[in-house]
Amino acid sequence: MAETFRLTLAQLNPTVGAIAANADLARAVWTEGRAAGARMVALTEMFITGYQTQDLVLKPAFVQEAMQTVEALAAECADGPAMGIGGPCLRDGLLYNAYYVLEGGRIAATVLKHELPNDGVFDEKRVFASADISGPVRIGPLRVGMPICEDAWHSTVCETLMETGAEILLVPNGSPYHRGKPSVRVNLMVARVVETALPLVYLNMIGGQDDQVFDGASFVLNPGGELAVQLPQFARSVHHVDFIETATGWRAVGGEKVLLPPVVEADYHAMVLGLQDYLGKTGFKKVLLGLSGGIDSALVAAIAVDAIGAANVRCVMLPSAFTSAHSLEDAEAVARALGVRLDTVGIGGAQAAVGAALAELFAGTAPGIPEENIQSRLRGLLLMALSNKFGEMQLTTGNKSEMAVGYCTIYGDMNGGYNPIKDLYKTRVFETCRWRNLQHRDWMKGPAGAVMPTRVIDKPPSAELRPDQKDEDSLPPYAILDAILDGLVEREVSVADLVAEGYDRAIVKKVEQLLYLSEYKRFQAAPGTRLTKKAFWMDRRYPIAMRWRDGS
Repeated sequence: MAETFRLTLAQLNPTVGAIAANADLARAVWTEGRAAGARMVALTEMFITGYQTQDLVLKPAFVQEAMQTVEALAAECADGPAMGIGGPCLRDGLLYNAYYVLEGGRIAATVLKHELPNDGVFDEKRVFASADISGPVRIGPLRVGMPICEDAWHSTVCETLMETGAEILLVPNGSPYHRGKPSVRVNLMVARVVETALPLVYLNMIGGQDDQVFDGASFVLNPGGELAVQLPQFARSVHHVDFIETATGWRAVGGEKVLLPPVVEADYHAMVLGLQDYLGKTGFKKVLLGLSGGIDSALVAAIAVDAIGAANVRCVMLPSAFTSAHSLEDAEAVARALGVRLDTVGIGGAQAAVGAALAELFAGTAPGIPEENIQSRLRGLLLMALSNKFGEMQLTTGNKSEMAVGYCTIYGDMNGGYNPIKDLYKTRVFETCRWRNLQHRDWMKGPAGAVMPTRVIDKPPSAELRPDQKDEDSLPPYAILDAILDGLVEREVSVADLVAEGYDRAIVKKVEQLLYLSEYKRFQAAPGTRLTKKAFWMDRRYPIAMRWRDGS
């Protein structure tokens, strides 16, 4: 009989700082693995603390509690399979990102991370020390190499593990989603498999943590790059993978192979899960938002309903003298389609009172942006009052195009605790709304069918802060604006490059100026779901007081 090894993969959702609760999750899945006859149960990177911890892991008491909890888990899970679990490790005065192997009632091995990511949303060199490369760990009949996340993104660690006797590679990850990330991971891990000729298990966590969403999508590769197992994206999954020893080495037996969704669905699922976990992990059960009759607030309302259910979402229409009849009708239609409560609070009286209070100081000046912004700020004031009174987190609804060029009012429509569409350009807002109207999935708590009326999607966007206002009065058409922003923000190309691509130089320079002048607004903006590698927060860190402009 050929030797076999069952490995239980736990694609779970830990919570940063909830050490005891994370330990409970680990204990439960270990019990599940034991019942299935597993030799090892594997959890993800920094599982015991949740991930990313940022500077929280610099607190000695936090690290001590995490390490003590891992020791206690080892004692409690003595009679059964080994457990692999990530957590911090303090050794000789240095703090490491570690992966513990618990077996026989003790910590049988501690693998320390060698390669520390220090780009994008990661700055692990700020908090962790880099360790020497650890060797493989024997578990039953198998020598398992355990490169931790970034360790597998470089060839050195995996090749060293192969050379020192590893027979399979188990890669525990805390790898957050961005558009196109699954294919990047697979391509890199195929390269590791080709280099080492070893089977590779890529195990990733799920769940939202502030702006980041960890999407799971764990997989197993056999030598040659053959896909043996593909777990779902954004969903909890516990999967038992069997390895068989053959004449040419260990091989994974084929198992579940889930088809990963297209980008528009992945983005939408990320926004739903990101909001769901942001609320759950901060203690909020309900939300409210201003429903204007426009497309952005309609999409945020749909995301909120899909995340936490219609009964937990309150929408508020806040009309002024400039609010059109069709906006009132459209807001009502959206609320009716989604099944949410819709309250109406007119701001005309408050606007008149503010106007009267400022009349003497404003005398002799022409009405303009200050008067327009008063409307937005009054709406923000009233929504925050409702939020405070009823304990419902306010959601803000500005898309990435608006956030990029400052077409939003600080202390007004930017008010709120979270923005699900913060990293979604306006053109993608249109695409996403059309997709959601045609599609429904089991993980959506909202109704199937067209939850955003066609007129909401098709009508010209407007802030409705003055008569007959349209967004294109102030901005280029969104198709052009978003293409320019893609160049300036996502690709970091020059003005000259964009002109060479066919865009008018004056328009490009205008967008560049608006982008740089609006940094102070983004600095004060609510967090929101990260969908790209250039999300406005940790991915893109620009100075606020900055005079450089591209002269090309």
